[in-house]
Amino acid sequence: MYTYVHGGDVYTAGGKKNLVDYSANINPLGLPQSVKKAIVKSLGGCVDYPDPFCRRLAAKLASFLAVPQEYIFFSNGAADVLFKLALALCPKKALLLAPTFADYEKALRSVDCEISYYNLQEANNFEPQPDILTQLTPELDMVVICNPNNPTGKLIDKALLQKIIAKCGELNIKILIDECFMDFVAEEKAYSMISLLAANKQLVILKAFTKTYAMPGLRLGYCLTADNALVLRLHEVGQDWNVSTPAQEAGLAALDETEYVKKAKELIAKERRYLTAALNSLGAKTYGSEANYIFFKLQQPQDLKEQLVQTGFLIRSCANYHNLAGFFYRIAVKRHADNVRFIKALKEVQNAFTDGDN
Repeated sequence: MYTYVHGGDVYTAGGKKNLVDYSANINPLGLPQSVKKAIVKSLGGCVDYPDPFCRRLAAKLASFLAVPQEYIFFSNGAADVLFKLALALCPKKALLLAPTFADYEKALRSVDCEISYYNLQEANNFEPQPDILTQLTPELDMVVICNPNNPTGKLIDKALLQKIIAKCGELNIKILIDECFMDFVAEEKAYSMISLLAANKQLVILKAFTKTYAMPGLRLGYCLTADNALVLRLHEVGQDWNVSTPAQEAGLAALDETEYVKKAKELIAKERRYLTAALNSLGAKTYGSEANYIFFKLQQPQDLKEQLVQTGFLIRSCANYHNLAGFFYRIAVKRHADNVRFIKALKEVQNAFTDGDN
């Protein structure tokens, strides 16, 4: 039987009433009302096939990001873009961080790509170091870097990332930078590599509406690249109607929600501080996430995820990530009332374990 390895699986978790999902990193403000209205309004247009080129959405996003419209390729979520990129590029050898998002490897292995890893070290707070440059060799066809990284929430040093991009350009290596969580970073424009696209045709940036606008059920992701031949190839390797009419209309409405995103970033920054301090006070080790989730280590109880599900909270065990042990976890940052309840539940689980151990 196929094993699902991501967070957000509230269906398997269980029919448990009022289960609060801390395993998926979604904007805690929820789906904006304007987006909901746009979805409902779009239903009448579902009698026609959706626009295969997402023209209205592409034009608006190009203006929003200040990039040429021809740089944009939309698909049915960022994960779907990954698989299309693998099929379009058919790399023979790729370099991934470890730990990082599982679907990079899954997509690459679907085209028989050989994977090598740059192992992130806990001693360095799981941040890439300059020695990653030594792993960029002519034998590589592709490098994938998640920034901020999933599950750690850590940003790569900007100067180092620019060196990686430059070396990939010199060696003709495609470099995919996943910026799906960049919208939650306090100074995202200082860390995003979008401004480097025009000068670096080997650079591809992955983005999504999913996390930023709390719309994972709609599936709307995209990539950006100055490589026009790659954009054409991406269209060629998949079916034409890969973004539904409701998803396109939702995206159009979402791009107007600038105040919503600003409010969410402020909330997340405040609640991330609260959760980090609370986790540290309970003996967990945190690593300074810059995203809308927190990565932490807690060695006891060993069945923490299962214990918390019984209290109504679903968290992400990171045991199935490369280069991580079973006592690492990731939780989303949510509204304060939920976060207070979560910390209370975690404390109760710890106390029950301690009492049972005595």
